[in-house]
Amino acid sequence: MIRKLFVQKISSIASAAFIIALAGVFSRVLGVIRDRVLAGQFGAGSTLDMYYTAFRIPDLVFNFIVFGAISAGFIPIFSKLLKNEEDKDYSTNKQAWDFVSNVINVFSVLLLVVTVIILIFADKIVPLISPGFSDNQMAITSTLTKIMFLSPILLGISGIVGGVLQTYKRFFVYSLAPIMYNFGIIIGAIWLVDWFGINGLAWGVVLGALLHLLIQVPLLSKFGYKFHFIFKFKDSNLREISTLMIPRVLGLVTTQVNLIVITIFSSLIAVGSITVFNFANNLQGFPLALVGISFAIAAFPTLSRLYNENKILEFKKSFIQTARMIFFLILPLSAVFIVLRVQIVRVVLGSGVFNWQDTLLTADALGIFAVSLFAQSLIPLLARSFYSMHNTITPFIAGLSGAIINLILAFTLPSKYGFLGLIIAFTISSIVNFLVLFIAFRIKIGKLNDPKIIISFVKVVFASFIMGGAMYYLKIPIARYFDLQSFWGILMQSLVLFLIGLIVYLMVCQTLRCPELKMIIEATAHRLNKKIKVKSEGIDSVSMN
Repeated sequence: MIRKLFVQKISSIASAAFIIALAGVFSRVLGVIRDRVLAGQFGAGSTLDMYYTAFRIPDLVFNFIVFGAISAGFIPIFSKLLKNEEDKDYSTNKQAWDFVSNVINVFSVLLLVVTVIILIFADKIVPLISPGFSDNQMAITSTLTKIMFLSPILLGISGIVGGVLQTYKRFFVYSLAPIMYNFGIIIGAIWLVDWFGINGLAWGVVLGALLHLLIQVPLLSKFGYKFHFIFKFKDSNLREISTLMIPRVLGLVTTQVNLIVITIFSSLIAVGSITVFNFANNLQGFPLALVGISFAIAAFPTLSRLYNENKILEFKKSFIQTARMIFFLILPLSAVFIVLRVQIVRVVLGSGVFNWQDTLLTADALGIFAVSLFAQSLIPLLARSFYSMHNTITPFIAGLSGAIINLILAFTLPSKYGFLGLIIAFTISSIVNFLVLFIAFRIKIGKLNDPKIIISFVKVVFASFIMGGAMYYLKIPIARYFDLQSFWGILMQSLVLFLIGLIVYLMVCQTLRCPELKMIIEATAHRLNKKIKVKSEGIDSVSMN
């Protein structure tokens, strides 16, 4: 059974998204444990400010060199070169597999060169992104950055391997990689800190990156892949990746620039601001990964194939169905994160030296983030839709528009709203990014059955509003039945309110006849029937033997 999960092909977008989302839940649960351990041990203070700041440059390099290439060019090109997915003979797909080896080799060398450069100049770069730090904090942050720079090489290779698994629609193993990454970071926070001090946090990141790679590599051989030392810098397919990735990289860089801008201003505002931002951002990342990213990843291979085969109507239909499902699922989660923000933060992070003031500030930041969750969740799908059309310029322009808005507002809003002004700036910039992308997609692809979609979206908005109102007005009455001074009391209050809100949301959607609810029920029923059928066939097979 376990072996079958590892090798099973998942062709349905809904099923693939479910697998990715389920694995994403486990990964985020580990992320919650990770953040709770970090918050309990260090609180929202200078130690975690240094730790999170040290991530900025490695993340920038990884996104700049590897992730941009994979998301924008690798999967569409590899899909095109792959002649027969079922044939495990290396020679059948030799061109595709040589392309994989060439990409791994070239990007690994490129990352190694960049790593050496950063190791030399880290002491000069860190002060630029943390001007509010003391000299001692800058020195520690520089050391953490140097250690963490081992991770982009490992994650780079792992990302390419993951691109192959996505193309083959083996989403289960691909989805386990982030779980292993978080597991490595937890090991660093719990055990390696005792051995290496704060540097143990950085070594935990490196361990997580290694586990991210190791969990995916074994499945490659199942498809017939054999690694070769191929270095073809002038390969036409590699050049095509370079052409496609440049605007995509610039678009990713705009996201990283947003984070760097917030890091710079946060270091100047107050100790712990960087940590609070990252805690709130990680919490809102839970529904974002669960819904927005999982559906976008699952839809990407299908969208690429449909566009390559010039099936534009099916391409539009696939996009519309995926977008509606994302909106249907993310909006009620946004309501939960806005109404129950304090409870969520206290349950997840409220331990050790993470105090009540840290809780309130993080909760306020989380509530502001949640306002733009719908936009942040639809951006990955819109961007990948453009990548499927071999268009990476438009996502870059949209990302640049958002980054400019973020920079302008980051200069102005903190004077009135303090640290939360930076969160407001980020939220507004995300919505601007989404709007630019959607308008451009609408112009590019044509009509999307707009009236029907608008009516559907209005129904979901109304149902989510009723859901949020029900949870808000029942918070105080329900609180009387629980001890809100204890972890379990807050957790139970949150769960009861969430269940009430979910029931209200589903009842309103059923009353309004939201088609998305019907789609989910049918997809779930189909999946269950398929499992029952497979199990039944397995029993019959055993009995005949």
